[in-house]
Amino acid sequence: MDLIVSDISHRFGALDVLKDVSFTVRAGEVVAVVGPSGCGKSTLLSILGGLLQPTSGHARIRGAAPAGSFNPLTFVFQDFALLPWSTVSDNVAFPLLHVGIDAAQRQAIVTDALRRTGLADFGDAYPKQLSGGMRQRVGIARALAVRPAILLMDEPLSALDSQTRELLMEDFIGLLADGQMGAVYITHNLDEAVRLADRVVVLSRRPGRVREIVDIAVPRAQRGDADVRAQLLGIQDRLWSLIRDEAIDAEREVQHA
Repeated sequence: MDLIVSDISHRFGALDVLKDVSFTVRAGEVVAVVGPSGCGKSTLLSILGGLLQPTSGHARIRGAAPAGSFNPLTFVFQDFALLPWSTVSDNVAFPLLHVGIDAAQRQAIVTDALRRTGLADFGDAYPKQLSGGMRQRVGIARALAVRPAILLMDEPLSALDSQTRELLMEDFIGLLADGQMGAVYITHNLDEAVRLADRVVVLSRRPGRVREIVDIAVPRAQRGDADVRAQLLGIQDRLWSLIRDEAIDAEREVQHA
């Protein structure tokens, strides 16, 4: 299943946020979206997931969703978005409550999602008992439970410390390794983009337009190797060169607002 983004523009009142944004997320592909603060990255993700209707243009699915998928496009949020009164298992089961499966099937799916995210021993815990990294793993397990074709990820690691971010990045690489699931990955962190993405969409300052789409040819499984680190750093430097001046302008705009 592919996600086709065609000429998406959006405005809030008189404020133009996005302008003629187009790209394709192919089956099993990870596409990162980067750009200066305020360039419309999160707005774009909301449009892709159907939470917001664009002023013009559209996002559409091409091809069939994977067999057994309950929701082909699924969000992983920055702030975890967990139900504090529910256990880990119940949080993961929540999106399955109205998909027409029985309790045994639902429990089997939850058990598998917890296993895949390293949470098998925490099903009876509550979110307040978990670290930030563990809470984000619950959010990821909940997304996996609906068997999506594409994860829509809105800066999922930005609220975490550097050590936890590194561990979860390794988790993402493992979860995406089989090519069965793709992602649109919104981030300010260029290292994350280069480590995880097959391609990086670089947006301009508001209104966000596609400045360039940068391919990363190094297989994801090899990106931790020392002999390709220099190549990845070169790609990261190129991305920074594309957004640096506009990022500085955007930062000054915020400081003087």
